[in-house]
Amino acid sequence: MTRSALDATSAFYQAMPGVRLFRFILTATQRMWPRLAVHAASRLFLTPLPTKYLHRGRKWDATWNIEAWPFEAASLTLYSQVAKVSGTNAPLALLVHGWGGHAGQMLALADALHAQGFHPVILEMPAHGRSAGMSSNLPQFTRAIEYVSARLRQDGHTVHALIAHSLGASASAYVASRGAAIGRLVLLAPPASPPEYTHLFAHVFGLSERTRAAMQHRIEAQEALLMPQLEAHAVGPHIRVPTLVIHDRHDSINRFDDGKAYVQAIAGATMLATEGLGHRKLLKDAAVMAAVVGFVAWEVI
Repeated sequence: MTRSALDATSAFYQAMPGVRLFRFILTATQRMWPRLAVHAASRLFLTPLPTKYLHRGRKWDATWNIEAWPFEAASLTLYSQVAKVSGTNAPLALLVHGWGGHAGQMLALADALHAQGFHPVILEMPAHGRSAGMSSNLPQFTRAIEYVSARLRQDGHTVHALIAHSLGASASAYVASRGAAIGRLVLLAPPASPPEYTHLFAHVFGLSERTRAAMQHRIEAQEALLMPQLEAHAVGPHIRVPTLVIHDRHDSINRFDDGKAYVQAIAGATMLATEGLGHRKLLKDAAVMAAVVGFVAWEVI
């Protein structure tokens, strides 16, 4: 764990009202009622922040079609814009936001792709934005991507590119490692190690290693997937599609070394290192958007 990662995690939760109260309750509960503490910590860990209600009122251009798809005990929201090129075989690009994010964060990239004749579709995860649900997790992100990709293929679309940010990138890398039918993969500021984040979370909320480990095991048992299976070194060697990783050298949310870990693990992967964009500004940077469009359009043009 790096100092910058710990600072970023602390700042993330410190911005949430009542965080000191949550910390006090969790630290007290784990001494008196350990099982209850594990349950409470798990619920907090799986709750996307900031709250989804902050992003539900966003207005979308009339050219966007917005659909709600039932999914598990919640829903997914799909934002789809028809490509400018004629015909039914326009290359489709599926875009995925990160933890605590929303579809609007991927809009600039979607518009850039649309301008080049792509059919952009933005996937909004359960408990995010307009989607139903109060909690989510990385394994659910992977299932959602696989489900949406399958539905799109069933409807006659070819998912030419999968483009994802932060936790969405981690989920997308796992999906690609399982042989998903996609043409190109773009990972924007991906985190390399889900288990590491549980340690950061535990530090912020004063959880003992015993409580942290029990929380991780609880989540893994519920999802039937071990967190180490989602790490860069585990999924990377199984990814067989052209991959571009974009990461800022001063990203304080997910370390620059996290992006490098994917490049080192994925055969033939290329990396674009940016300066001064941090974790989210790269999603709207003109040079980054041009690089993404150029990379995914390589086999189309």
